[in-house]
Amino acid sequence: MRISIDFTKSAQENANDYYQKAKRFERKRVGAEKAIAELEERYRKVEKERSVEERRVIKRTEKRWFQKFHWFYTSKGMLVIGGRDAGQNELINSKHFGDNDLFFHADIYGASVVILVEGVNGDEESRIEAAQFSGCYSSAWAAMLRSIDVYSLKRSQISKAKDKGSLGKGSFLMSGEREWYRNIKLELAAFVKEGEINFMPSVCFDKLEIHGRHVLIVQGDMKKSDAAKKISKFLEFDDLDTIMQQLPSGTFSIKIFD
Repeated sequence: MRISIDFTKSAQENANDYYQKAKRFERKRVGAEKAIAELEERYRKVEKERSVEERRVIKRTEKRWFQKFHWFYTSKGMLVIGGRDAGQNELINSKHFGDNDLFFHADIYGASVVILVEGVNGDEESRIEAAQFSGCYSSAWAAMLRSIDVYSLKRSQISKAKDKGSLGKGSFLMSGEREWYRNIKLELAAFVKEGEINFMPSVCFDKLEIHGRHVLIVQGDMKKSDAAKKISKFLEFDDLDTIMQQLPSGTFSIKIFD
């Protein structure tokens, strides 16, 4: 190691100079180590936040087969699906309507085909919940009707044929006696659980006794895009497309609960 000595200074003064330099280097070393530690901590936090967000994205993108439709689980855990348009109504009837399922339809022109999976063996509460879901996803919402009658039928009472003559896409031949659900109120509830937004009829939500942030969705004068933004902001769920897809056609009033 090479050492420079100032011959104009005494040995004590030279030693003191090196001591002061050493102190400065030590302070710099300590400062550098502190800065490195802070950077590493910030990096760990960023990585953790990114990991959480990546898990959220993965969770949201891993859609189950029924999530391309309107859907919810009843208070007894039974799956309900509904078509978003005539094409999906046709698909549900031809591909996802089993012999033990129940078909629900609002008593109005223009409504989602709603299926209560295994509904033939289902309880009365689940049927009423499916009926309210069916009413909400019908033209009754946009028509500002406060309630609507809904009926249900079994698989054997609904045509499965693709060639229906004069019947339009998403329309079906029905036969036999219908089971009626009268004066069904048009209300939905929405909440977020495990990173996933859930829409369900209000009668189902009330039975589940879910606490925390949720919204009650009723008819109003707010356009769909504004309602979706309000729901997104309050529920801290940033996937506006999913919210838009799950809202009925029409206008809205959003009641928030914290």
